[in-house]
Amino acid sequence: FPGLADVSISQDIPVEGEITVPVGSHSPDEDYSTLDEPVKDTIMRDLKAVGKKFIHVMYPRKSSALLRDWDLWGPLVLCVSLALMLQGGSADSKDDGGPQFAEVFVIIWFGAVVITLNSKLLGGTISFFQSLCVLGYCVMPLTVAMLVCRLVLLAGVGTVSFIIRLIVVGAMFGWSTLASTAFLADSQPPNRKALVVYPIFLFYFVISWMILTFTPQ
Repeated sequence: FPGLADVSISQDIPVEGEITVPVGSHSPDEDYSTLDEPVKDTIMRDLKAVGKKFIHVMYPRKSSALLRDWDLWGPLVLCVSLALMLQGGSADSKDDGGPQFAEVFVIIWFGAVVITLNSKLLGGTISFFQSLCVLGYCVMPLTVAMLVCRLVLLAGVGTVSFIIRLIVVGAMFGWSTLASTAFLADSQPPNRKALVVYPIFLFYFVISWMILTFTPQ
C-alpha cells in the first residue's frame, strides 16, 4: 500500500472497551475432579446415591429425583439377587439351576427394554437409561417379597404358607407397579398413559407369578 506511507496520525485514537484480562483466584474446589478423589470417597458417594434411590422407591411420589442421576448398579444388584433366590426352584435334582438364573435375568432385562422402547415410541420424554433405572429399582419390593417367601417356605409348604405368600407377593406387586408409574406416568402424553402402564403391569405380574409359584426342591 504505497499511499499509506504519507499518512500521519496527528493525535491518539481512543480505544473503547475493556482490553485487560481479569485474573481471578481459583478455589481448589473449582479445579477438583472426581478423577482426583480417593477410591473410598467414590465408592461411598455411589453407595449413597444408590441408597437414596432405594428410599425413593420405598416412599414413591411424583418426583424427578430418581431420574436426575440415573444408574444401573441398583437394578443389577436387585436382578442378580432375585435370580439367585429363584434358581433351583423347578429344576431337576441333577441340574444345578443355571438355566433358571439365566431365565430370570433375561426376563427382567428384556422386559425392561421392551417397556422402555414402548414408552419411547409412544412419545415419552425420558431417556432410555432413565426408564431402565426406574423399572430396575422398582423391582426392590418384589425382591423383598421373594426373601419373605423363602423364609415362609422354610416352615413348610401348605395352604397357610400359600396364603401368606399370596398376600405378601400381591402387596409388593402393587407397590412396584405404583412406584414405577409414579415416576414414569408424567413423562408420557396424557392420552397415552394407559398404553404405557399396561406393559408395566404385565412386567411386574410375570415376576410376581414366578415368585408366587416358586417351590424349592
